[in-house]
Formats: sequence, structure tokens, C-alpha cells
Amino acid sequence: MSKSSPHGPVAGPGRRQRLVLASCSMSILIVVLDFTALNVALPTVQRELHASVSGLQWTLAAYGLVLASLQMVAGSTGDRIGRRRTFQAGLWIFTVGSALCAVAPTLEWLVAFRVLQAVGGAVLSPVSLSIITHTFPDDRERARAIGVWSGVAGIALAAGPLLGGVLVGSAGWRSIFWLSALVALAALALTARCVPESRALRPQPGDPIGQVLVVTLLAPLVYTIIEAPGRGWDDPMILTCGTVAVLSLLALVAYERRRTEPLLDLRFFRSAPFSMAAVIALCAMGACAGFLFLSTLYLQDARGFSALRTGLWLLPMAAMTMVFAPLSGRLTGSRGPRLPLVLAGVATAAGGLMFTVLNAESSSGLPLLAGYVLIGIGYSLVAAPITHMIVSGMPPARAGVAGAIAMTSRLCGQSLGVAVTGAVLAASLHHTTHTTVGAFAEAGRPAWWILTGCGAVVALLGVCATTPWARRTADRAAALFPASPAAPGTGPAPAEDSPRH
Repeated sequence: MSKSSPHGPVAGPGRRQRLVLASCSMSILIVVLDFTALNVALPTVQRELHASVSGLQWTLAAYGLVLASLQMVAGSTGDRIGRRRTFQAGLWIFTVGSALCAVAPTLEWLVAFRVLQAVGGAVLSPVSLSIITHTFPDDRERARAIGVWSGVAGIALAAGPLLGGVLVGSAGWRSIFWLSALVALAALALTARCVPESRALRPQPGDPIGQVLVVTLLAPLVYTIIEAPGRGWDDPMILTCGTVAVLSLLALVAYERRRTEPLLDLRFFRSAPFSMAAVIALCAMGACAGFLFLSTLYLQDARGFSALRTGLWLLPMAAMTMVFAPLSGRLTGSRGPRLPLVLAGVATAAGGLMFTVLNAESSSGLPLLAGYVLIGIGYSLVAAPITHMIVSGMPPARAGVAGAIAMTSRLCGQSLGVAVTGAVLAASLHHTTHTTVGAFAEAGRPAWWILTGCGAVVALLGVCATTPWARRTADRAAALFPASPAAPGTGPAPAEDSPRH
């Protein structure tokens, strides 16, 4: 059995720690998998549930939107009421939401159940990371455990389309959700058996008003982008939602500036590397999510590929992630973030340009394969330098909050990437009766140009964020934060936690 001390739990047996890591890794696996695997199932969902392009967008955007909206508050909730209790609640909500998605009778119900699923998923990511930090008090072991946890997320993101293709081709699109529910139940069993309860002695105070303003900013914004092509930009609902989003942004900035411990600390954004890293995360994840959305519809609707064949075509993305994600970490450590970011931006832009120029004219697989390889390289090179830029120069006590803002930027990028590219595609296909290869390519060309532009922004900001001027702004921003109230020499970070049995 593991023991406790006044400063937190003493490290338990290695087997107990490995089981805790397995439970946390399973949770991040299903959260990521339910975004990427569903991409391949979208054409099947469209046929069975008679969905429009905007309806398909909502199955992805609603999930990412809720994850982004609740990310920052979920971690502090676990710190206040107990990490294991919060983690178990998130797993139960995710399990129920997944099972309901698997039996959804209509698209509207599927979107509603995806929202419920995402509420549970929003808890799992930050709380599982807190549990890992608490379970592995040794710095080296903790770094290895976080590496495993991050690696599982990367594998799920890269291999999700192939797994989705296998599941859709063999058991139907609903099997994706049944699999998620089963994995969540297994994680629940492990959590009940192995994860000790813990909470922070000085948790961050709640900020319900700030949380509401974040939701009222993101939800109307995504709704406006998705629905405007069909309703028209002068539609009263579109105008109302756009106005609410703008007013919520202004209110959020004004309110958070006055709070002592805000949900969104605006002082972070005085650091140019931090601000640019958030924009890079938004663009990079938007390009990746938009690419998966567009290419899945193109391969299945326009080219007539099966779900399994589509997953196989997307396999080069997974292969590039396996190769270049570790390389990105080494490059960032030895050369700094500029080189991997520039390479990521160039690869993403080249991949988007490949589809823009060659998609309509060529039925050959070589240009498509090259595009998938380039997009995979671009995505896999981004994560390590973004993380480095986010925490670089920030006080250690603020690294967790800064990381949560970065994760929110990435999740917002997912939702906005699907929303923007889908809206452009829907507007172009509005008068098209038959989705042929040429028609889809012509309709999708503006969206591919957007993805190309996202890659260019990543490369440009990668240069700007690593200049001496940018580093000076990071130093000035770090000086704005007071030192941690914890006395020095009191032990590692988990010493602030209170174990409960």
C-alpha cells in the first residue's frame, strides 16, 4: 500500500504507479480518438442521418467547442473537490455520453450527446495530468510519465482515422462510440482500484462569471461561422450571435483585468512568444482539423472510397507523426523553437498548396500522398516548440495556467478549423447537385487556400516570436507575476497537495 506524509503521498510501488498512468493515458486516448476517428465516419453519418455539411460540422465543432470552453475551469475543480472524484465523474459522463451517441436516432440528438460527451472529456485532460504529477513525485519519473501520456495523445490523433476506417468498415460508425464507452469503463475500474484521492491545499478560486463569458464568446462565434453560409450574413440570428460574441469578448477582457486571480490572466499576453504561440496553436490545429474534415469528404464523397480505404490514405499522416514528433522535441531542445516552427509552417503551406493546385486536374495518387505526408510533417513539428514558447520565461508556479490557455487555443483551433473550412465548402457547393471530383475540388479550393495561409502564418510567427525583442517582452511579462507563496525548500510540487483516503 502507498503511504502518506504531511507533504503528500510517498511514491507507491512501481506497479501502482504504472496502473495510474495507464488509467490516465486511457482517458486522453478516448478524448482525442473521438475527434479524429469520427472524421472518417462523417460521410456514413451523413447518409444514415440525412445530414447537411453544416450538420457534419456540428458533430465535430460542438465537441471541440465544449472541450475548449471548460478546459481552464476543469483543472481547478479537481484541485478543490478532489482529483480522483472529479476524474471519476468525468469518466462517467464521458461513458454515458458515448453510449448515447452510439444510439442517437437523429443528427440533432447526436450533436446533443456529443456535447454531453465533451463535458466529461473536458475534465479528463487537465485532471489526468494533475493526477500524474501527484503520483510521480520524482522529477525524472514524472517527465517520463508525462511523455507517455503525451505520446498516447499523439498516437490517438495520428492513428484515429485508420482505426475509424476499420471500425466503420466492419461494424458501422456507432462502434466508434461503443469502443470509447468500453475503454472509459476500463479506466473507471482502474481508477477506483489504484488512484489515490488528492486535492490542493490552495486551489485557484472559481471564476463563474469568466467561465460564462468564455462560453458566450465561443459558442455564438462558432454558430455564426457554421450557419452564416446557409442563413445569410444578414439573417437576424446570425447578426445576434455575432453581436453576442463581440460583446462577450469585450466584457471578458474588462472583467478579467479587474480580478486578482482571473480565469484568463491577460498579463500572459504581454509576452510576445506566449501570444504568438497561442496564435500558432490556433492556426496549426485549425489547419489540421480542417484538413481532416475536407480530405475525408473528398475521398469518400467525391472519389467514392470506402471508410477503410480513406483511413489507409490518411495513414502517412500517422507515420510522419511517429517520425517527426520526437525529432521536433530534439530540435527545440538543441536549436530552439524557430527551426521546427518554420519547417512546420512551410510543410503545412506546401501541403495545402498541393491540394489547391493538383486536386482538380489529377486522379493520380502521388500528389495526394505528397499532400498527406506534408500535412503530417507540419502538424508533428508544432507541438514541442509551442509548449516551449508557452512556458519559456514564465514562473514555474504559473506554468500550469499558461499550459491550460495553450490547450484552449489548440481546441479552439480544432473547432474553428472545421467551422471555417466547412462553411467555405458549403457556400461553394450550395448550387452543386453532383459532388464529382472536379466539382468538389473547385468548391474546396478556397478552403485549401485558407489552410495554405495558416501554414504561412505559422512560419512567419515562428520567426517573429524568436527574435531578441520577443524574448525581452517575455522577460518583462514574467516580472509582472509575484513569486509563489510557498516557501522555498519545502519539497517538490506535490508537497502542496493534501492526500485523502
